[in-house]
Amino acid sequence: MRAIPDVSLLPLAELVSLAGRTAVVTGGARGIGRACGARLAEAGAAVLLADVDVDGAAEAAATIGRGSVAAHVDVRDAGSVRALADQALAGQGRLDIWVNSAGIYPSRPLFDLSEDDWDAVVDVNLRGTFVRAQEAARAMIAAGNGGVIVNVSSTAAYRAAGVGVAHYVASKFGVRGLTQSLAVELGPHGIRVLAIAPTVTLTPGLEEQREALEAGGFELESLGASLPLGRVAVPDDVARVAVFCASDLASLMTGSTLLVDAGELT
Repeated sequence: MRAIPDVSLLPLAELVSLAGRTAVVTGGARGIGRACGARLAEAGAAVLLADVDVDGAAEAAATIGRGSVAAHVDVRDAGSVRALADQALAGQGRLDIWVNSAGIYPSRPLFDLSEDDWDAVVDVNLRGTFVRAQEAARAMIAAGNGGVIVNVSSTAAYRAAGVGVAHYVASKFGVRGLTQSLAVELGPHGIRVLAIAPTVTLTPGLEEQREALEAGGFELESLGASLPLGRVAVPDDVARVAVFCASDLASLMTGSTLLVDAGELT
């Protein structure tokens, strides 16, 4: 068993620093993934922003700077994910942090929800998270430095999230369970696995679904006003927690799902 080192004597500045570490962020072209990439780079990590939209990832990397680079990945394709992990190892000689942010959120009322709709969401959000974590772990074990896998889940992993999202809710419940199982299997390799469960987050993808969501009675502004902290999330709310998870501040945490929910589940 590879023990997690005790970092009790390190100053806070060193605990939060990710200098010398390599991070991959899937879904890095926009939204939560892009925000995670920006904060990880700010903390000192060499960041690879990966997305099926490689042009969007390249624009994000150029904007973030700090040596960030872009890559293509199709999270539904194990070969594509494996190539991404190999690219990170080849470029930096190590892989320390992997953020699984890529996900989709199409709204479909139950009796309009086809098997293809169901399969598309579960394929990206759940199976895709499994494949990405599996390939990230293989690369981390090969590099021999341990690592951290951060899965972006949702408060929908804890309760039904309204009309039209049965497939999404099922996928996010799965991500929470997968996170726990991976933590058990990968802990002996010095790999920590955590998830982040944000409340509704104002991303470009959500804005694209706004009309369909509101048709189902889901009003973003009303939801924000109803939460104890009075607003929904923005991507950077999630990104700051991702940095915490990836850093030595969280060195003895694994298997947990951290709520970033403005009190939604309180």
